[in-house]
Amino acid sequence: MFTFTIQKNAIRPMLLIIRLINESFRFAIVALFVNKVRTILSLLGITIGIFSIISVFSVFDSLEKAIRDDINSLGDDVLFIQKWPWMSGSDYPWWKYWQRPEASMNELNELEKRSNSAQAFAFMSGTSRNISHLSTTVESVSINAVSHDFAEVMPFDLESGRYFTAQESQSGRNVIIIGAEVAESLFPNSDPIGKTVKVFGLRMDVIGLMKKQGENIFGNSNDKSAIVPVNFARNVIDIRDRGASIVAKARQGVTNDAMRDELTGIMRSIRKLKPAAEDNFAINEMDIINKSFDQLFGVIAVVGWIIGGFSLLVGGFGIANIMFVSVKERTSQIGIQKSLGAKNYFILLQFLFEAIFLSIMGGIVGLLIVLIISLLVSNLTSFVLILSMKNILLGLIVSGIIGLFSGFIPAWTASRLDPVEAMRSNF
Repeated sequence: MFTFTIQKNAIRPMLLIIRLINESFRFAIVALFVNKVRTILSLLGITIGIFSIISVFSVFDSLEKAIRDDINSLGDDVLFIQKWPWMSGSDYPWWKYWQRPEASMNELNELEKRSNSAQAFAFMSGTSRNISHLSTTVESVSINAVSHDFAEVMPFDLESGRYFTAQESQSGRNVIIIGAEVAESLFPNSDPIGKTVKVFGLRMDVIGLMKKQGENIFGNSNDKSAIVPVNFARNVIDIRDRGASIVAKARQGVTNDAMRDELTGIMRSIRKLKPAAEDNFAINEMDIINKSFDQLFGVIAVVGWIIGGFSLLVGGFGIANIMFVSVKERTSQIGIQKSLGAKNYFILLQFLFEAIFLSIMGGIVGLLIVLIISLLVSNLTSFVLILSMKNILLGLIVSGIIGLFSGFIPAWTASRLDPVEAMRSNF
């Protein structure tokens, strides 16, 4: 008997909550259909507010994902030994970095001998040149002069052909790997492998074709680029004046910090820097770019809340207006409920649930608009706009909170009504 009483007392509050939710949902639906124009206009603020916030967050979440994917495609376990550090701002001391020496092939060789933390090293230097075949010329092609392990440190996909052999890299053979856009311009409707092109005024054999990539979020692409052995390029151009970099890839289980510490010591030894002397080189990593974007997207998030906040404020007043009118219209009904034993908290929760339901309905409409726009943008453009589950939940939660705060005062007013005075109301 005692157990049965406990179970009965536990079930009763649950049944009360279910009843409250059911009645509140029913009253919310009635409010929508009885006064369609008033309700739609009042909910429009919530709809616009949720649409503004979630659309801003969806755009920038998708943009952030695209940017970080492009950054991470370069590898999160690689470090770049360069002349210039990756930073920006008005206090950037460029005059100090300008005097630093460029990375060199000799330093690459020493690093390969002394380093224990790096799996592989690659030297890379870039320039821009025209590439021609017969009477066709592609202007301003990005030419990357690289050492042999470049494909291991900075992997890329080949559509056809092959990478340089160790002998070709070492001897500096006149071989070249070209991008898809270069191939399409010079060899339309034909296979470029085995053909010759003219670069630096010299003939070069095409041995590889890079897979078509398209532009990334930064507007960069391998499609209008080419790769040549650095030992070939150093015979025709001065690679020391071309922004040279040494790229190091960490061994399995070695952190970037550990590799950075080792490379810093080796580079200082190679350049014979005194213990108190400042480094005359920079060791950069992708995390620097990621952190700079963290700050940018943090600011954007604040802007998104400000944009949608004003609409949500207006929408909150709209919900409050609906609830005050609803309380006024149902004053006599509230009196009857209280005369039959309904507690103040029952009336309070009934109107609170109704306000929350109405607000969530407006939020759902806003989310549906964002979803439709994201599908159209993704299908009609190259930019993939994603409405994530996180943003959907955010929209619903924000809608519910707005409904809770907007409906509290009307609900409190309804719960404090005198039952006798309420039943006498003729509204």
